[in-house]
Amino acid sequence: MDRYSKKGYLYDNFKIFHLVDSNLGEIDFHYHDFHKVLIHLSGNTSYSIEGQTFDLQADDIVFVSAGEVHRPIFHDDSPYERIIIYISKEFLAEYSREGNDLSYCFRNAMEKGSHVLRLHSFKNSKVAAAVGKLTANLGRDDYANELFMQVLFLEFMIELNRAAISDEVEYISTNYAGSKIGEIIHYINEHLAEDLSVDAIAGEFFLSRYYLMHTFKNETGYTIGNYITIKRLSMAQSLINSGVAIVEAAEQAGFGTYSTFLRAYKKTYGTSPKKKAMSQASLSF
Repeated sequence: MDRYSKKGYLYDNFKIFHLVDSNLGEIDFHYHDFHKVLIHLSGNTSYSIEGQTFDLQADDIVFVSAGEVHRPIFHDDSPYERIIIYISKEFLAEYSREGNDLSYCFRNAMEKGSHVLRLHSFKNSKVAAAVGKLTANLGRDDYANELFMQVLFLEFMIELNRAAISDEVEYISTNYAGSKIGEIIHYINEHLAEDLSVDAIAGEFFLSRYYLMHTFKNETGYTIGNYITIKRLSMAQSLINSGVAIVEAAEQAGFGTYSTFLRAYKKTYGTSPKKKAMSQASLSF
C-alpha cells in the first residue's frame, strides 16, 4: 500500500490551529490542495518535504506548498507543539501581485532549496507578534471577528514576507536526502508534461532502473510513478481552476489519455473534475 495520501479539504480562505501532541507515532506521507505554514514551537522533530528532511528547532517556520508530499518525523515522545496555518491557493493568489506578493515567502524558500526559515530572534520579531494576535483571537465571538481575523492574517503574511526578504533570517539546509534524488525531484516537477517513464528518468540521470526505483522509494517513502501522478493531478487542478478546459488541462499536465487522468482524479478526489469544479464555484473565497 502506498504510504502517502491526500489529507483534508479547505473550505475557507485560511485556517489556524495551535496544537500540542505527544506519542503521535509514525505519520504517513501526505499532501494537501492548499498551502501550509507551520511554526514549530517545541518537540524533537524533523520534517520531510519532497525528499528533503530538516531537523527543526524551536520557532522554525516551515513552508509546504500545495501538492508537496510531506510528513513530520518524531525522534522521541516529547510534546510536539506547533501553530499550523492553512491557506487556500485562490486566496493567496488574490494577494500575489507585484509590490504586495504574499506568495513570495513560499517561492523564495523553494529558490533557496529549502522549506524552513529560521529568524535570528523570533520571539522579539514582528512575525511572532502577528502570530500572537492571531492565536489570541481564535474562536472569539466579538463583533466582526471573522473580518478582524482576516486583517490579522494579512498582517501576519506581510510580516512573514518582510522577514523572508530581510537579512535577519536563515534558510535551513538538509543533510538527509541524496543530492541525486533532489535533482530527480526537481527534474520531474520541471517536466511534468513530458515522458516521465522510469526508463526515461533513469536514462536522463545515467542510473539503472532498479537503483532509481529503489533509492527514490527508500529516500522519499513513495514510488516514482505515484509521485508523478500526484504532481500531474495538482498541475491539472491548478489549470482547471484557472479556467482551462478539463480535457486540455489533463493533456497539459502530462496524462497520456483522458481516461487515465479521470481514473486517477476520481481515486484521489473521490469525485469527477466537473463535479469538483461545480462545488468549488459555489464557495466564497
